[in-house]
Amino acid sequence: MKNLFAFCLALAFSLFGSGCVLGRRTVDLPVPTATMSLPASKGTVAINSIVDARRFENNPDHPSTPSIDGDVNSQSAEQLSTVIGRQRNGFGHAMGDVALPPGETVQTRVKELVAQGFARRGYAITTSASADYTVDVRINSFWAWTPYGPFIASVDCSFIAKHDGHTQTFTVQGSGATGVMPMGTDSDWQLAYTRAFEDFLAKFDQELTKAGF
Repeated sequence: MKNLFAFCLALAFSLFGSGCVLGRRTVDLPVPTATMSLPASKGTVAINSIVDARRFENNPDHPSTPSIDGDVNSQSAEQLSTVIGRQRNGFGHAMGDVALPPGETVQTRVKELVAQGFARRGYAITTSASADYTVDVRINSFWAWTPYGPFIASVDCSFIAKHDGHTQTFTVQGSGATGVMPMGTDSDWQLAYTRAFEDFLAKFDQELTKAGF
């Protein structure tokens, strides 16, 4: 009887210890906005392209490597661009996908992050071909995972910025984590990403200063 109770307890934890792990979970990730932004007086910025360059693997060795519930090769780049994490059961086994809401992709989230970063410095985003600055963005990482503890989120992007014939390149990496014992709820995913977004924006501001923005 004691062994049966232990088995049932372990089974229950594996199914519910990390929140809902079966099927796909959809989590909204709002980008933090500053309480005060500078007036858009420094110029205009056009975001030319944002490329999702994340590399997904089947059954990766570490949960920080993007993967899906199924064969990565069966998904299009557009489908993969919506996936931001994997749910895991109480034993750490990968289960269902975690995705952005319909109509959202990692590109749309990063575009809003970049726009927010420039707005905080007094720049306006435009689609005009006569923009003062142009920026191309490569998404190296946009992923969250849990290594038997806090949820960790990473947002890493490389930038190519051009102005008056000059080109500058830089990389910004933001990270965030929850508390030690998260419950695996939507709020845990959101908290890790919110902290990663804030860290990203702070470091983005530092890189813009170095680049002369």
